[in-house]
Amino acid sequence: MSARILDGRSIAQEIRREVRLEVGELTKRTGSVPCLATVLVGNDPASTTYVRNKVRACEEVGIVSVRIDLPADLSQEALLHEIARLNRDPSVHAVLVQLPLPPHISERRVLEAVLPGKDVDGFHPSNLGGLLAGSPLFVASTPLGILELLTRSNVAVEGKHAVIVGWSVVVGKPTAFLLLQQQATVTICHIKTRDLGFHTRQADILVVAAGKPGLVTGSMVKEGAVVIDVGVNRLADGGIVGDVSFSEVAEKVSLITPVPGGVGPMTVAMLLKNTVQACRLACGAAGRHGVEVVR
Repeated sequence: MSARILDGRSIAQEIRREVRLEVGELTKRTGSVPCLATVLVGNDPASTTYVRNKVRACEEVGIVSVRIDLPADLSQEALLHEIARLNRDPSVHAVLVQLPLPPHISERRVLEAVLPGKDVDGFHPSNLGGLLAGSPLFVASTPLGILELLTRSNVAVEGKHAVIVGWSVVVGKPTAFLLLQQQATVTICHIKTRDLGFHTRQADILVVAAGKPGLVTGSMVKEGAVVIDVGVNRLADGGIVGDVSFSEVAEKVSLITPVPGGVGPMTVAMLLKNTVQACRLACGAAGRHGVEVVR
């Protein structure tokens, strides 16, 4: 068997076209243009690249993008003050604080400071708890992107056994709850799981987000599985690989995401959708719950 590639780039472009139309319709109806403020503390090269890509994506679909660059030695108090200012600004509908932050700043304190209604990253405890209850305002963009990638690729989730490798609040845990909402049976593993291959071989849908290159090999997947590789690992030679040994695994599974070009573009596309939703919420143009979790 040779896997079909799940092309995140093309699906993300389709979503961006839809978002562009949504922005135009929302602006015409409410007079408000969705606005995303991105806060970058320091000059970490990877973070700078991510922020630049997000700004470019916003401009492409008509979302106003405000980039706030702050020095690496900024105090935590000063950063919290800046977030409070953005929370109060009615022209800013969405606030994203780029992670990681410098070590002297508490990520937890900062993420909790963003208003839940502007938290398009979905990291505020209210949104994480809302996801558990099935009614979040926002869900993190990467898990949303994974679900959308499966949906638009006609992958049935209901009744399937989904195995998640990685338990972070950024990817693993939200993805598990989203798949549970779709009535999958979900197993959560991580790099400390004993006999990891025993669990991954049972997966109809395998999502790997552990941050360890080549963690999942061909012998660790079953024939015909669907594999979503969320890992982004930079090698010494500058190359980028995922957490899955692509060439081995692709010989056995039915569908697989490449790295790069799989989940990454979907993450940015879903951030754009979340930003439009934040504008809808601010304008009173959204339903009771911002994110439709159950399809």
